[in-house]
Amino acid sequence: MASKSRSSSSSWTFRQNKMFERALAVYDKDTPDRWHNVAIAVGGKSAEEVKRHYDILVEDLISIETGRVPLLMKNMEI
Repeated sequence: MASKSRSSSSSWTFRQNKMFERALAVYDKDTPDRWHNVAIAVGGKSAEEVKRHYDILVEDLISIETGRVPLLMKNMEI
């Protein structure tokens, strides 16, 4: 089930997601203007959009870790 924030978020390309991941590795939680810097690194996104993207990913991780969403394992025999 998609969250409200997920359905209203803009689409992200594979390249933007990769740039986002790299920027998060460079600009940690203690970096001043973190989301502004991440947005510049990603390109084509605002600070608000990258923060929302991050929040959605955190929500997804929490859902997986708490068992609310099963972790999909491709090609795994049970």
